Amino acid sequence: MLIASYNPNQIGDVLILITGQGSKNQNIEMKNNWVEIKDNDEVVGFNLFNASKLIPEIAEMNGKIDLSEDMIKTLNSDLLKSGFDYQFEISNESEFVVGFVNSIKEHPKSDHLKITETIIDNDKKLQIVSGSPNMQEKIKVVVAKVGAMMPDGLVIWPGELKGEKSDGMIASGRELRIPNAPNKPGALILPDEYEIGQEFDFEKAQNLFSE
Repeated sequence: MLIASYNPNQIGDVLILITGQGSKNQNIEMKNNWVEIKDNDEVVGFNLFNASKLIPEIAEMNGKIDLSEDMIKTLNSDLLKSGFDYQFEISNESEFVVGFVNSIKEHPKSDHLKITETIIDNDKKLQIVSGSPNMQEKIKVVVAKVGAMMPDGLVIWPGELKGEKSDGMIASGRELRIPNAPNKPGALILPDEYEIGQEFDFEKAQNLFSE
């Protein structure tokens, strides 16, 4: 996985590159403008200082960055020159997809959480724990897969909710920042025209809610 984020107004000219889930047991090593972050000897990310000098076009960007192949090549070349042997790879897998809630069951340790079996791309079945008050079976929803970055910067990691495994997140329109989405909890239930497993089209979704 590779998540790139750039927010010069908040942290300066620094490109943040996330490659794995870290913990508090992190070690860092700095070479030139690069800071490598490891967790138990596994690389979980890099910070690149003076990023716009290496990739000038990034100066016009903000938030999550969709890195092009040319950007990746530039980053990888500079990373090697700086003495690190790690290489970034672009993933073509969609982070936000249309899912189908195939079944739900009550959470044994919570009155408001539901354990869902949700089908995504390639008929893959995920167990996702959801607290959405409108959760029900046989609905189409938006699934933020493990490794996705939400519009507010939250990265979705595999985890547990009150002891039950949860691989991904069923998102609300508010969390996805869809215009005019209700400002309250609740999964975004998609119309039947959406196909299970297809990439969620944020541009198309701009008209899901009316004033």
